[in-house]
Amino acid sequence: MPELNGIEALKEIMKSNPVPVVMLSQHTEEGTKLALEALEEGAVDFFLKSSLIGDNTSEEIINDFLVRLKAIAKSGKVHLNEEDYIKKETNNELVKKTSYSKKRDLIIIGCSTGGSSALQSLLPRFPEDLDVPIIVLQHMPPGFTKPLSERFDAICNLRVKEIENGDELVPGNIYIAPSGFQTFLELNNDNKVTFKVEDYSPIETLYKPSINVTLNSAAPLFKDRLISIILTGMGNDGLMGCDNVKKNNGFVIVEAEESCVVYGMPKVVYEAGLADVQVPLSRIFEQIMFNL
Repeated sequence: MPELNGIEALKEIMKSNPVPVVMLSQHTEEGTKLALEALEEGAVDFFLKSSLIGDNTSEEIINDFLVRLKAIAKSGKVHLNEEDYIKKETNNELVKKTSYSKKRDLIIIGCSTGGSSALQSLLPRFPEDLDVPIIVLQHMPPGFTKPLSERFDAICNLRVKEIENGDELVPGNIYIAPSGFQTFLELNNDNKVTFKVEDYSPIETLYKPSINVTLNSAAPLFKDRLISIILTGMGNDGLMGCDNVKKNNGFVIVEAEESCVVYGMPKVVYEAGLADVQVPLSRIFEQIMFNL
């Protein structure tokens, strides 16, 4: 398609023969914008060209890239857009209810490969009167989570912002954990829950943000008032955190294999016996609202 740019070619692929597409992006403002637009148009993931080609490229990075590509290709999964998922919703009675008996005070969503498109299907469905805060941890390169939060803020009913150090956790907001850092929850002197964002990792982890790190800090604070959701992604980030959620009587939902781009993170949580519910992406919102 020599006369089409990357986004135009992606639209044509999604229209004529939907297959998993991974975009290569420049680490620039324009590259970030195009990468996020590609995710909106159906790409399941993206990688930075500079991490694959250049002086800083390592064998470990190349191997990780190849493993992810093979996992995505093997799955053959393509996320539908939000409207298509709503059309496929099978239990409308649960999502129609406008009020609920709130048992939870915090929702934490973790995802990796394929997660951005999954979030785009899920986050806009939360109603503007939701009085529970949502924290999102998505594995992304540094510099991408702020524009991601700005994009979601434009399409969601709730306010969406990238977390900053010292922010207070306020109901009715969606908070995106910043890439390149770890995000913790803690009580301040006024007994209010605030965010602590720093480079330090208290556990051995490859990820910043790490789902485990945030869940580990949230579980003892919120106990049975916490609901944790693990969406598509490769690896096992979230396993330790969900174990802590369950030890503190919280609730865990994982995405089923049938809708995952990569059934890795949800699988390890499910196989460890930590999931209270396992459902496809089209029913995640329903289950969150039902179990709030």
